[in-house]
Amino acid sequence: MPKTVLILGASGRVGRHAADAFWTAGWRVRLFDRETDDLMVSAKGADVIVNGWNPAYPDWAAEVPDLTARVIAAAEANGATIILPGNVYVFGKMTPSPWSEGSRHAATNTLGQIRVEMEAAYRASSAQVLILRAGDFLDTEASGNWFDAVIAKSADKGALVAPGNPDALHAWAYLPDLAQAMVALANKRVDLERFEDIPFDGYTLSLNDMARIAGQATGREFRVKRMAWWPLVIAVPFWKMARHLIEMRYLWSLPHSLDGSKMEEILPEFRPTDPATALASALEFKVQPDNTVTTGGFHVPAE
Repeated sequence: MPKTVLILGASGRVGRHAADAFWTAGWRVRLFDRETDDLMVSAKGADVIVNGWNPAYPDWAAEVPDLTARVIAAAEANGATIILPGNVYVFGKMTPSPWSEGSRHAATNTLGQIRVEMEAAYRASSAQVLILRAGDFLDTEASGNWFDAVIAKSADKGALVAPGNPDALHAWAYLPDLAQAMVALANKRVDLERFEDIPFDGYTLSLNDMARIAGQATGREFRVKRMAWWPLVIAVPFWKMARHLIEMRYLWSLPHSLDGSKMEEILPEFRPTDPATALASALEFKVQPDNTVTTGGFHVPAE
């Protein structure tokens, strides 16, 4: 009998790919609508809940604790496993990389601390929780992430935009691969611990590495130029998002990677998409006539 997965945030980046991956794998897929559905009702009979909810940065403090509590309650009431896409914010600036399941959660900034507290709540629950921790996303369509909104916004002109040091190694996750890993973990959930922190190493690439690989994949030459942060600094008093984007600026110059040893042990059969194929797919973004990617106000000029 097919298993059932409830996808929260099904129209978002992670949720969209998770829904496709579970459906293709033969699961029954329920898509939760926050406007009309009741979470407790929707979670009845669900074997797995994929929590793809991700409010905008300025809303994290107000919304994340409540959303977390609701997901935990629904999972506990129905005996469902929660699969949560984790990020690298919890480590902060001072935790040595590569980051693993044993790395210290030492974030001191606002967004990082919210994630630390969120994960602590999941750990303290009685539900089975599988955190699949990844770096920045590479999507198959323009979805407002850092890659398509900033880095690749001038790719049609042969440029990639570096928000920080273009030589700094950075953790990346190709979303179709991340979704496939979620399905594989869901299928093995009965053999896993109640709480699992599983780093998804994906690709560790600097912006200069990306330019080189993207060039090989597309047959074009890409140069790397630096992003100007001063418009965001000026916008802080008027645009709430700006302060949070600046808050996470350190990740673009702090060399970091994720240690995938634990995932390799759990999913030895997993085979990621090669970086060239992933980057070629991620570069197929939507560009407006003035060559500005529109992503709900998330736009930063290059120098």
